[in-house]
Amino acid sequence: MDFGFTTAAYIVAAVLFILSLGGLSGQESAKRAVWYGIVGMALAVFATLLGPGSGLWPVSLVLILGGGMIGTYIARRVQMTEMPQLVAAMHSLVGLAAVFVGFNADLELTRVLGMDEVARQALDGFAATVAKKDAVEQSILRVELFLGVFIGAVTFTGSVIAFGKLAGKLSSAAVKLPGGHALNAGAALGSLVLLIMYLNGSGIWTLILMTLLAFFIGYHLIMGIGGADMPVVVSMLNSYSGWAAAAIGFSLGNDLLIVVGALVGSSGAILSYIMCVAMNRSFISVILGGFGGPQGEQMAIEGEQIAIDADGVAAALNDADSVIIVPGYGMAVAQAQNAVADLTKKLRAKGKNVRFGIHPVAGRLPGHMNVLLAEAKVPYDIVLEMDEINDDFPSTDVVIVIGSNDIVNPAAQEDPNSPIAGMPVLEVWKAKQVFVSKRGQGTGYSGIENPLFYKDNTRMFYGDAKASMDSLIPLLD
Repeated sequence: MDFGFTTAAYIVAAVLFILSLGGLSGQESAKRAVWYGIVGMALAVFATLLGPGSGLWPVSLVLILGGGMIGTYIARRVQMTEMPQLVAAMHSLVGLAAVFVGFNADLELTRVLGMDEVARQALDGFAATVAKKDAVEQSILRVELFLGVFIGAVTFTGSVIAFGKLAGKLSSAAVKLPGGHALNAGAALGSLVLLIMYLNGSGIWTLILMTLLAFFIGYHLIMGIGGADMPVVVSMLNSYSGWAAAAIGFSLGNDLLIVVGALVGSSGAILSYIMCVAMNRSFISVILGGFGGPQGEQMAIEGEQIAIDADGVAAALNDADSVIIVPGYGMAVAQAQNAVADLTKKLRAKGKNVRFGIHPVAGRLPGHMNVLLAEAKVPYDIVLEMDEINDDFPSTDVVIVIGSNDIVNPAAQEDPNSPIAGMPVLEVWKAKQVFVSKRGQGTGYSGIENPLFYKDNTRMFYGDAKASMDSLIPLLD
């Protein structure tokens, strides 16, 4: 195979990746978009294996087969509730791959520079490309692989910490070491000094030390971000993994890796910015590890949580004309989406106006609730975003909140010292009646108390969300 075939295949694959990203913007086109991505990746791997510089076929095939088997196994076992942490775990692998490729590129560069001119003529693949570079191009290569390793290392440890927080293995609270942001700044400055030393020929030890500093930056950055901002963190790490891939693409001279890395990096950054706007968060604040934030004592909550049983909720639903359902991560944990869909179907059959209110960061991953509802065959036209439905709560008879906490927390508007102060929320407390389906009286993932649960028009419908929703269906007239 020649460069012409590889280049043409890469162009087609790049177009398919762009179509895939574009299609993921809508529920109706998402499934087709996923197939665009699958075909594009298969074409990219095929062209790379058959293109110029290819080799080590047995190793390549074993790795592809092994990776495919592991991926299939994980895909079949992972529940939708575990998708956020799975995404974080995948980002960590991209970052680690960038680190390994960067170190390999450095070793290869050192090996090639140690050869005489005759030996260089017999080289092929990446080594041959390196052998043709002059001094300036070699310096550029060093900068590219240095940046790729740095971003990859930050992505790796940051993604591991994000996985731990999302999986509940680490505290969701923001944790910073003494010195806070000064430590991150010092590590970044140290990495810059090491880059200068690396370019001046100080040796691979500078690359190793920089990698350790980058590992620390990734760890400390994400540990310093609280649970309420974790959906933004997942998107941000997605962006980091893309830029790491792009930097390594420059090192390897792989055009498709550059294009795909830039697509992932830019789309992840844009999504992170959109989510920050939706949460009234500073984009710079989040990516720097939660710089700043509200200070002071939070408002005291008065009153008590009043429980209600299925008969009481069903009676309210029978009398209601309009119902809004607000799903959250608790619905995913209980796998209650099908029960919610059945409840919705029965209410609509009775002529009631039933809609869903979706917050931009509901769940722990952008679009998490939309995917669950689509999986349960809930009609797209009754699933509305926060901005589309917030003004309708005052005229709504019943709101059912299923496993949500922060996204329906009035403290975001009422308490300037709350960790989520200023974050736009679904104003469910303005409805005539609010029923909160919740397993217990805990404060939820971010550890923030919710005054909604103590309001006069709120009743707590305790129990497993799926069992609770199932219990309502036979009680509806």
